[in-house]
Amino acid sequence: MIKDLLYPFNSNFILENKRKIKKALLEEGNSFVEKKIAILGGYTTTAIRQIMELFLLNNGIKPSFYESEYNKFYEDAMFDNEELKEFNPDIIYVCTSNRNITRYPSLNDDVDLLLNNEFDKFKGIWESLKEKYNCPIIQNNFELPYYRLMGNKDASDIHGKVNYVTRLNMLFYDYAQNNDNFYICDINYISADYGLKQWSDPFYFHMYKYALNVNAVPYLSFNVANIIKSLFGKNKKGFVLDLDNTLWGGVIGDDGVEGIKVGPEEPQGQVYSEFQRYLKEHKQLGLILNIDSKNDYENAIAGLKHPDSELSEDDFVVIKANWEPKDRNFEEIANELTLLPESLVFVDDNPAERHIVSEQLKCVCAPELESVEHFIEVLDRNGFFEVTTLSKDDLKRNEMYKENIQRAKAEASFSNYKDYLLSLDMKGIIKPFEPLYVERISQLSNKSNQFNLTTHRYTVNDIESISADDNYITLYGKLIDRFGDNGLVSVVIGHVLDEVCEIDLWIMSCRVLKRDLEFAMMDELVKKCREKGVKKIIGHYYPTAKNKMVKDFYSIQGFDKISEDEKENTEWLFEIDDNYQLKNEVIEVED
Repeated sequence: MIKDLLYPFNSNFILENKRKIKKALLEEGNSFVEKKIAILGGYTTTAIRQIMELFLLNNGIKPSFYESEYNKFYEDAMFDNEELKEFNPDIIYVCTSNRNITRYPSLNDDVDLLLNNEFDKFKGIWESLKEKYNCPIIQNNFELPYYRLMGNKDASDIHGKVNYVTRLNMLFYDYAQNNDNFYICDINYISADYGLKQWSDPFYFHMYKYALNVNAVPYLSFNVANIIKSLFGKNKKGFVLDLDNTLWGGVIGDDGVEGIKVGPEEPQGQVYSEFQRYLKEHKQLGLILNIDSKNDYENAIAGLKHPDSELSEDDFVVIKANWEPKDRNFEEIANELTLLPESLVFVDDNPAERHIVSEQLKCVCAPELESVEHFIEVLDRNGFFEVTTLSKDDLKRNEMYKENIQRAKAEASFSNYKDYLLSLDMKGIIKPFEPLYVERISQLSNKSNQFNLTTHRYTVNDIESISADDNYITLYGKLIDRFGDNGLVSVVIGHVLDEVCEIDLWIMSCRVLKRDLEFAMMDELVKKCREKGVKKIIGHYYPTAKNKMVKDFYSIQGFDKISEDEKENTEWLFEIDDNYQLKNEVIEVED
């Protein structure tokens, strides 16, 4: 993780040092997910590609690129292209701007006809790409025009360029809402945030054929990379928050509850209240809030009970308020949530604390926060939680983690672990893939890193294709217990050839670890194999820095190791016979 690539970043530094930064990222030795990205440009895109690569590497994605020739986005999409076909992209980015609009309306034009023709041109591009490559498409919307011929009336008059671009963007949004695997890169917002006058400086187009200021390239590349990392499960899952001078002004241990600044009575208190509301809004996306504060626990809770506090104790999943080092508390919070520390963003006003946590926990993001007035800007612009899909499980995640804390407390009251599992009264639903869960299955395959034996990643289109192929055995697993519904938490994909089933994917969400769901999944896999006449199951384990916990998984399931190479990649064999004994003893599986 290179901090220079977190917002707020120095564009000139990134542009001037791109080779050095790339080398440093590659030398970090991360376990990268490799993806092929096609950039179909309506203008010069070289710098966009180069800087996008840095941001993707910083998120654990190692890209290879196809880049269209100058302004050949339409031809590459609509006509046969053997090079692009052979490249077989995982994602296509259509990088256009308002300079690629065929024609703006004049006072004598049928504006609706012109508008529909323009939209149909782009819709034809998307439909052609979907048919040929069946992969996610990212499309820029349009930034506002560089000038307004009619002044302010340009926005309201149907013939105005501002009005025309706005209506065209709305057609793009409508298409995005009604078509899966299609995503808008909102350069309309990004250019406004950067400053439209600087973004659209015509010097860069006429001199270099860039439709934006070259110094703005990192901002565009960063946003596209955020969409891509979200699609491949690299989003963060929540916050770990300090309290004093972060959620409220002042030090509660010194100032007392009545002395901290939060609420409507004074300007600084209003700013902290706005920040608290911003954090609380993330809960509706299923993101989790936690506290890591050097404070007496009683003082921390008292601060959250301040009558003007927007956040309450119930809004947090884990609260660590003590005098232990914050990096140790942070790690314990991640462990209690069964998450990797890098899944959580550390928010603390103190630069020394940020440094300690990010140095001790190398992959943790601890963005630079200087004044509370800009806390929201920094967290928001970093795109830690870029939304590309929202499943029902996402929306319930906050409650699910709270329920897990309750389960942990219940476990502590039992001396016999099996008795504890039986006390959970677990119900399992294990079935072949269904259309209702395709999006969640794809999402889980991209997010699961610890309980993931092969680290294969699947798009929605991949899952749909596999579901329709009789040569595959597919299973999803849901788990419900007396504390709540954990949702869809496990997936198995097996490829059948003759009498052999080769496991391509076996994953499970870490929030249901040690509940024996893997045994119930194995029982159902054997059952499905028998139905297809399969006599042998082959499993693979490919080690990464994150999946060591499942190194012995196949051995525990009764497989025999048949090979291992110098990289510790292993292959395992399970022979199905009539003496197979069911492994699950604690989960009632729905028939």
